[in-house]
Amino acid sequence: MLRPPERKSFQRWRQERPALLVGLGLGGLGCLLGLIWLGRTIGESTTSRGDPTLMSFLRDGVQGTSKAGDLFRRAPGPPPAEPWRSPLRRQCLSSDPALKQRLKRLGAVLQQRTVQLPTDPTNFGERFNQDAFGQPLDPTPRVIVLHETVYGLTSAINTFITPHPRDEDQVSYHTLVGLQGEVVQVLDPVRRAFGAGNSAFNGQWVVTNPKLNGSVNNFALHLSLETPLDGENDGPEHSGYTEAQLDATAVVLADWMKRFPIPPQSITTHRAVDLGGERQDPRSFDWSGLQERLAALGSLC
Repeated sequence: MLRPPERKSFQRWRQERPALLVGLGLGGLGCLLGLIWLGRTIGESTTSRGDPTLMSFLRDGVQGTSKAGDLFRRAPGPPPAEPWRSPLRRQCLSSDPALKQRLKRLGAVLQQRTVQLPTDPTNFGERFNQDAFGQPLDPTPRVIVLHETVYGLTSAINTFITPHPRDEDQVSYHTLVGLQGEVVQVLDPVRRAFGAGNSAFNGQWVVTNPKLNGSVNNFALHLSLETPLDGENDGPEHSGYTEAQLDATAVVLADWMKRFPIPPQSITTHRAVDLGGERQDPRSFDWSGLQERLAALGSLC
């Protein structure tokens, strides 16, 4: 309790310094509002936009792999590599009207001809919206990676429908194209295929496990062509892919390019994105044949 002289002094000080008292009052109000906001942030599991909050990070971590110390770390970038130089060039017209008509007819019936594969859930995943360190990701596909099966179409299909509990055995593509032009959808493009391990495209990868290198899988689409019989080995080349395969491949690629959209310069190969230097597929790929077909479909202009 204030004694009379002290109370008188305080009253005089209050009369002389009203602006200071107003400032102190506003500062206290600001602190109170800040505490209310922090309490709401910690108590909610998600924001109105669906973004993870501080509490969800601390409780669950990011994708079940990161620790609290990882929350403000950024994923390391991939090692330096040669940038991808696309063999595809801009071309607005096709010099082959018959090719254009053939591909147009194929595009009209391809969806009905496509086989939907019951791929085992161990062989694919969902695309991540955050990396292993809590940084936001755009999971929209923006690169197409071409592969080959090495062995026959049936062998590849059996691999994808078989459960693989071990991570190192899990593999998948989004689409397979057979020697006769058969099209098999292994996965819906919105899902994440396990098509490339340690990989990057033009300096981009996504790290989904802080203990492992990144890969392109979170933003890639994977298409694999059935290898001809003379290519069922580890040789550097084989007799190449059939006209029917190239037709179907071009139609599938044109659909993906339009759907997402993906520029032709972002169609690449497993060999180009592989950082381990172990992959060579697709061997003996006919880029000029793909060029003519995509041009006929209007996808290069």
